Amino acid sequence: MRAGYVFSEVLTGLRRNITMTIAMILTTAISLGLLGGGLIVARLTQATQVLYGDKVEVIIYLTTDQSSKDPDCRDAVCQAIQTALQKNAEVELSTYQTQADAFNEYKTRFAGQPEMLAIVQQDALPASFHVKLQDPQRFKVIAQEFTGLPGVEQVNDQSDFLNKLFGLLNSVRNIAIIVALIQAFAALLLISNMVQIAAYTRRTETAIMRLVGASRWRTQLPFMIEAVVAGVIGAVLSIGLLIVAKVTFVDKLLGSVINSGVLAPLSAADLVAVSPWLLLTGAGLAAVSAYVTLRLYVRI
Repeated sequence: MRAGYVFSEVLTGLRRNITMTIAMILTTAISLGLLGGGLIVARLTQATQVLYGDKVEVIIYLTTDQSSKDPDCRDAVCQAIQTALQKNAEVELSTYQTQADAFNEYKTRFAGQPEMLAIVQQDALPASFHVKLQDPQRFKVIAQEFTGLPGVEQVNDQSDFLNKLFGLLNSVRNIAIIVALIQAFAALLLISNMVQIAAYTRRTETAIMRLVGASRWRTQLPFMIEAVVAGVIGAVLSIGLLIVAKVTFVDKLLGSVINSGVLAPLSAADLVAVSPWLLLTGAGLAAVSAYVTLRLYVRI
């Protein structure tokens, strides 16, 4: 079988059913673009979890009275809390923050907002212990031990914020993948229709080829290659869509959020890691759909 002849047949078939081919390419591109978006969001979620792994703290806020009467953590109540933290196996590091330190941090955070600075005085901010855990997910162990102790107002951590953030990212990922699967089903139907139409328009020449001894595989191969070529073109377009989305949406609209450390950055390496999967999925989806259609619905 001459490769040049096969590929000339493929090009002829793609041109002959140009509208169906374009529709299949665009549907495949959208489907794979959404799938790639879901995979990228999954990578960003994992990277963001790693990013926050070293930042998550449990904060033990002391009462206002305790903070005021013992600013340097020297009396028995504050020392008892500090000793308990040092002996706790779940604690990697604990740091005491005085009222003065808390007020300085507050002034730094709201330096450009005079109205926020005017409403808070130093004695309104409690002293606190900032605790880094061996395992940030073990927050409840610390909360149970220190909540209600003398001198402790409340125990707080960033788990609520992180759970909401990761929940949002996971929801975006799941929605993108669900829509991608629906689009993939539509692409399968289009591929099947394209193959059936292509086989029908060339039924005379394929019948002649069978009469002169061509195998069933030989007559089916050009149709499968047509579908695979269209699938690969769709995958390439989906990669282009992801690049455009990164440049126009992620880098510009989310740049400040990423630079502030709220989200992990989307790098070119993420796109490179996802791209081969999109190419393989596009080619595989087209090949399997074309093969099944030819075996079940097309007699050539």
